Amino acid sequence: MIKQIVGFVIKISYKATYRFIPINDKLVIFISFHGRGYSDNPRAIYEQMRKDPRFNDYRFIWFIKNHKKKNIKIDGAEIKEYFSLPYFYYMSKAKYWIINCKMPTYMCKKDRQVYLQTWHGTPLKRLGHDIIAPEDTTFYRSGMSFEQMTKSYDIDVERYNYMISPNAFCTEVFQTSFQINKERLIETGYPRNDFITNATQEDVVELKKKYHLPLDKKIVLYAPTWRDNSYIASGYTFELEADFHKWKDILGDDYIVVFKPHYLIINKYENDESLSGFLYSVKAESEINELYVLSDILVTDYSSVFFDYAVLNRPIYFYMYDLEQYKGELRGFYLDIYTELPGKIYEEENKLLADIKNNIYDYSFLESFNQKFNAWQTGNCAQKVIDIIFSDIK
Repeated sequence: MIKQIVGFVIKISYKATYRFIPINDKLVIFISFHGRGYSDNPRAIYEQMRKDPRFNDYRFIWFIKNHKKKNIKIDGAEIKEYFSLPYFYYMSKAKYWIINCKMPTYMCKKDRQVYLQTWHGTPLKRLGHDIIAPEDTTFYRSGMSFEQMTKSYDIDVERYNYMISPNAFCTEVFQTSFQINKERLIETGYPRNDFITNATQEDVVELKKKYHLPLDKKIVLYAPTWRDNSYIASGYTFELEADFHKWKDILGDDYIVVFKPHYLIINKYENDESLSGFLYSVKAESEINELYVLSDILVTDYSSVFFDYAVLNRPIYFYMYDLEQYKGELRGFYLDIYTELPGKIYEEENKLLADIKNNIYDYSFLESFNQKFNAWQTGNCAQKVIDIIFSDIK
């Protein structure tokens, strides 16, 4: 209760004072996934800005939750606590906001501030205004109505100066789901995918060493998403249907599994000693681009991770054990999942594992998919974004 009261007082004070704080034209702030870490498109843009001599005298601030506890260090940048007094002060002061998630409705933006919304993925599942939902449907743990949910998007979108579109598909979808005019969409591809596009075999080896993974085994990356309709006050309660003991038995000693749950999923296998040496659970905030590059195979479900992973031209398997329930009760899909995905759908775990074990995968899935969704991933997307956002800087 005290924390809520303090938060309320901070928000009211912020709204009363933000307009009086002068803007610093050479201050840039970065936020990834509501302050969960140093990652995704904001990270790729920041690291490219650090290489660009035009920004040698700029000041960079990252807002990260519990950053001291996480012991995060970012060369060339300051780190401030997310949702702290400095957070509100510097949000009011920075000329440029570079953010990959929907900002709270209480945030205020001045006309002269520039808000780049990078977003965080090409959507398979319907978003925002595109969601088809019964009248009484609620969203998130807060139990928002459909109207409240879309209004929260509308408030944020109104503040955008630019939003990145990674492909022609997103250019169309974002106009309906976010109700954003096409003029504010910049069609550059995703900056975070520069790393994937340019990765070398030496990068693969170094990343395996970084994550303490064996160098002589095939690596299956399992990255499922959360389920909108399963949660309690402490977190989302998606019950993972993957039986990693079975995976170990069927795949054998030639494989290991790197499990990266969505940050809204509770990982029940994290401390299972019987899977030691086979299952490697990584934190939800881990840089998934690194996990893409070090892995040989992706297994996912309804997560949009496969759009990025396809850049690598490696096998992708879709384990959708609850397909009928998911497409019938939740948000629905933009794509025809039976004809447009870059891989086969599996509802039975044994069949999935047998095909992985026997290297059964049709690579023709990837060719047509990448032509449609990854044609703009040219390896220099971060620089393209920077040149647009900072076009007035010599």
